[in-house]
Amino acid sequence: MFFTLNDPSHWAVFCFIFILHIDPNSLTMSPLRINGSPNGNVKTLGSAGTIFEAEDSDVLLRIMERPRAINVSFEEKPSNELLSNHFECLSPHGRRSGFNSPRSYTSFEAHALVGEAWENMKRSIVYYRRQPVGTVAAMDHSVEELNYDQVFVRDFVPSALAFLMNGEEEVVKNFLLKTLHLQSWEKMIDQFKLGEGVMPASFKVIHNPVRNREILIADFGESAIGRVAPVDSGFWWIILLRAYTRHTGDSSLAEMPECQRGMRLILTLCLSEAFDTFPTLLCADGCCMIDRRMGVYGYPIEIQALFFMALRCALLLLKQDQEGKEFIERIVKRLHALSFHMRNYFWLDLKQLNDIYRYKTEEYSHTAVNKFNVMPDSLPDWVFDFMPTRGGYFIGNVSPARMDFRWFCLGNCVAILSSLATPEQASAIMDLIESRWDELVGEMPLKICYPALESHEWRIVTGCDPKNTRWSYHNGGSWPVLLWLLTAACIKTGRPQIARRAIELAENRLSKDHWPEYYDGKTGRYIGKQARKFQTWSISGYLVAKMMLEDPSHLGMISLEEDKQMKPLMKRSTSWTC
Repeated sequence: MFFTLNDPSHWAVFCFIFILHIDPNSLTMSPLRINGSPNGNVKTLGSAGTIFEAEDSDVLLRIMERPRAINVSFEEKPSNELLSNHFECLSPHGRRSGFNSPRSYTSFEAHALVGEAWENMKRSIVYYRRQPVGTVAAMDHSVEELNYDQVFVRDFVPSALAFLMNGEEEVVKNFLLKTLHLQSWEKMIDQFKLGEGVMPASFKVIHNPVRNREILIADFGESAIGRVAPVDSGFWWIILLRAYTRHTGDSSLAEMPECQRGMRLILTLCLSEAFDTFPTLLCADGCCMIDRRMGVYGYPIEIQALFFMALRCALLLLKQDQEGKEFIERIVKRLHALSFHMRNYFWLDLKQLNDIYRYKTEEYSHTAVNKFNVMPDSLPDWVFDFMPTRGGYFIGNVSPARMDFRWFCLGNCVAILSSLATPEQASAIMDLIESRWDELVGEMPLKICYPALESHEWRIVTGCDPKNTRWSYHNGGSWPVLLWLLTAACIKTGRPQIARRAIELAENRLSKDHWPEYYDGKTGRYIGKQARKFQTWSISGYLVAKMMLEDPSHLGMISLEEDKQMKPLMKRSTSWTC
């Protein structure tokens, strides 16, 4: 086996950079650093006192971006030592660095999209007083920005995971602290004060000409469509805090009094006692990723799965002091009730579908089988064809006399990652995805929900929303960001081939289509009619999926193993084990 850089100019640049980045005092490699300006443009490229002007750095970066010829004899396997030495010159100490060298992706045959994706990620970074604090929602300047120039809590999660996997913890820590600071603000919508624990949906950095300094502006729902507060933001914040702690091994951030208080405020909101007879959270339409009217009011699967995962993460993060122990006791009780409720009443497979089809109504007693008085005639026709012989899923919503049988991708994937789904249920969800690949994945992964609302139902449920027409946006649109959740769920269930197949589909189009927010059509064939280009979480979702497949140990950041003590006696269908 032999390894060469065929182009002499590449050798010259390579050796030039190598020599410049040797620290004479320690004779060790010092990091190559790219400093970004607050607007995301590269200003200088410097290291250990060596600084290049912007024009020189651009030339060097363009040369480094050209593919290097690697000649490999097929008589031998590639030398890991030789390859690692080559990549260490570009990424010191074997660490990947999204800010320092976005191309430092050490897979032997890294896809060309990876480097492009990291460059776009670098441009999306938002700075606040020279510190990175998040990523903008999209970088599409061809249309009015609206709120796509803001840092959204839910949107930043895949970006944060990508940065953590790439060894860039600073931006994630800064984001967690800034959003925590925003939580403490007084939140008023008209004359009504929101709960103290509400986290913002998004924030924006603007320049205050009076003070001549940068300030943060947060949106807690007062500017959102429908004026709905984001229920999922607090849950994502706790989940991300646990991911940061798990990845870095540093618990000092989570143990800060401010972080402990922030968690307790979020938990106070969702663990408070009210009139509910269910352990699930009652929510308004538009309170999560589906942030427009789509009939997800009540007890949406996305919120319940995130709620369950956030509670489990909080158990690991809360300190065992007097206040912490009180919340831990309440969390444990809620988790037991929530897991039983979700696994029994939200789960649907072929046998359970048949049982509902045969339900009697108007039952009155503790022995009622049809506990929610669901009318069998309300079963939609499509669900009978959609349900495979093997497989199942958590349906969209369960409330009195109402079951929403739609498939929602995010809720089901989070159910797997949080172990809300039992191992048998998790496997059944994967079986469903494989069986209904054309419907749920099609030509571009991944359907946010299935099927789409059409005709009269669309008019009633969405209020004739022109953005949520059939097979578009939230109404059956295909969202590339969901790749990372699917990949994580596939790895956890031992089905990486499903994720690999989906990623290959996305790679065929994402770059050519300029990384759209979503795709339209029954199979996801068309770029969304109002989709922003260079959508950051489409980019970061792809990166996280790729890095997780390369190194499955990253799964530990976002996955929780099953708690055997929470496993209830299953009284519902077990046909997924057939």
